[in-house]
Amino acid sequence: MRHVILLIVSILFLSGCISPQERAANEQANMNRMIASYGPACYQLGYPANSDQWRNCVVQLAERNGASRSGVSTSFFGSFGSWGRHSGSSVGAGVTIGQ
Repeated sequence: MRHVILLIVSILFLSGCISPQERAANEQANMNRMIASYGPACYQLGYPANSDQWRNCVVQLAERNGASRSGVSTSFFGSFGSWGRHSGSSVGAGVTIGQ
């Protein structure tokens, strides 16, 4: 029984490890979603597309709406303090996965 528990815990911890390339790909996909969602609004606000001001607008709108949150918590209690808002499933101490 101890071996089964150790195997399950090991799999859970290793599934949380991603390479820098995977992390960069995830961040790029997140940015693409933000651009698709907020880019047209920033363009309509008068910012030239693909300018620094336009990118800042996209990021600010996404942050205002909570779209840039990745669901990762370093808190021991996971989502306890956020009352379930943008919370995920807690795996071990200090690791939260998903939203």
